[in-house]
Amino acid sequence: MKRCAILSMDSLEEFEAYDDLLEQPLADLGWQMSFVSWRDKNVNWDDFNAVIIRSPWDYQDDAEAFLSVLEDIESSSAHLENSLDIVKWNIDKEYLKELADKAVNIVPTLWRESFNVDELSGFFEHFSQQQIVLKPRISANADNTFWLTKDNVKGMTAQLAKAFESRNFMVQPFMQSVIDEGEFSLFYFDGRYSHAILKTPKQDDFRVQEEHGGRLKTVEPEPELIRQAEIALRAIDSMPLYARVDFVRHGSSFALMEAELIEPSLYFNMDAASPKRFAQAFAAKMQKLAI
Repeated sequence: MKRCAILSMDSLEEFEAYDDLLEQPLADLGWQMSFVSWRDKNVNWDDFNAVIIRSPWDYQDDAEAFLSVLEDIESSSAHLENSLDIVKWNIDKEYLKELADKAVNIVPTLWRESFNVDELSGFFEHFSQQQIVLKPRISANADNTFWLTKDNVKGMTAQLAKAFESRNFMVQPFMQSVIDEGEFSLFYFDGRYSHAILKTPKQDDFRVQEEHGGRLKTVEPEPELIRQAEIALRAIDSMPLYARVDFVRHGSSFALMEAELIEPSLYFNMDAASPKRFAQAFAAKMQKLAI
């Protein structure tokens, strides 16, 4: 039986993770999986035929060290999915600029290399909005993401200055549709659609992650949402093994919030057949690569 490492973190105790649901489908296809922390310095990556990045949800705390580990894996005999090239491209949310240049409909965004408190009022004016969102370009799990209003921004300046003193960041209008309807996530395995969910935040919040009280439900995406998701996928240079594309309703269409290609939760718990679809996509790709 071939060996596959599921790249995770030291402890997932505070998170909702569902990658254990892959164990049986992978075993049925001749793959034994093991959870391995990306911070474990004693791992011999040559012991594995493949490594799948799944839940290293603290990588943003030391992105340089995380990339170094991935470089070690790619230098070993193990095959890495998604690839290091994809991770390097996707780790900084500035990739959204490139997708926008390829006709992907993204949420309007300003990009900043450093924080200047004098610019804050101008952000509201730029988007003609009473509410905006600031978040780091390298982030996960909504860490250091701020929902600002013209009323609360003055009381947040010290916290913002600290959060972005050594981080470049992005500014977007607050998307009211996240509150009114939710955020759609569509999942693709080796370019093929698997399933979709709708994530809605708890009362008086905007974060849709389960860890922040977000609620989930399985949905059947409407044709326009599928169309926008596939436009986004085609704009990615190399088709990843797995992709999660997150959208919000924007006017008569949908706008891409993020294309998650590094460590997205794939919510295998929300679709009983999705673990098997993932395992089949993985095994078929490994077979093509003669791994």
